[in-house]
Amino acid sequence: MTRLNKTDYTIQDLLAIMRALRDPETGCPWDQVQTFSTIAPYTLEEAYEVADAIARDDRQELCDELGDLLLQVVYHAQMASEQNDFKFDDVVNAICRKMIRRHPHVFGDQAQIDQGKPDWDELKKQERADQSHVQDESALAGVAVGLPALSRARKLQKKASKVNFDWSTLAPVLTKMQEELAELEQAVAHQQSAAIEDELGDVLFCAVNIARHVKLDAELALHKANNKFERRFRRVEALAEQQHLHLTALDEAALEALWQAAKKSLAEEAHG
Repeated sequence: MTRLNKTDYTIQDLLAIMRALRDPETGCPWDQVQTFSTIAPYTLEEAYEVADAIARDDRQELCDELGDLLLQVVYHAQMASEQNDFKFDDVVNAICRKMIRRHPHVFGDQAQIDQGKPDWDELKKQERADQSHVQDESALAGVAVGLPALSRARKLQKKASKVNFDWSTLAPVLTKMQEELAELEQAVAHQQSAAIEDELGDVLFCAVNIARHVKLDAELALHKANNKFERRFRRVEALAEQQHLHLTALDEAALEALWQAAKKSLAEEAHG
């Protein structure tokens, strides 16, 4: 068993720790009962926390969060190993082979190096063709269903644009957004729950398209918007506490006044 008083641990130590946690007799009761499905949400969460640390340029936090994300890989590999599907070493081998295969301009022969960087989309298309279990011939093939919805929308749109199914400029996308908003407003007016959901989805899909046309990532944009809302709301709470006010007792006008005050306060701090 891995010694607990080491100062320098290795990937082998992490693998041993994971095996110990999953041991059916002496392991952790919580870890023993986890499955791929129950761990998947944590995997997504850790990936977002890595992105958050990068956005905040916190390198120590990034180091910690990368460790948490690595644990997710080790966790899934351990569960797969228990079912004799694959091991952690197989994961490493697979990604090494993929990186070498997708970078012939770095790892190939001199002729491949001279050709320069290949078309990744073509390489991935060829990889799918080489996999006997993959039969999807669509231009949209290879977009994972489990991706966050905004990210999946962006990937679907990007793949469609590869076969010229796209607007060439931003203007018609903005016009489409106005149409979708009008349809959403109409669905809300008629109080049609299914239609509201459908039209709201169209609005969000169109918002992703706008982000893509202006070279932005809608997922990251929303992530930043979430952080901005949180900062402002926490400042609203602080201002309300200073004035001995309770948010639940305030009307919309008073809440709006606090919101504007919070925005102004944070803006002044940002500008020194």
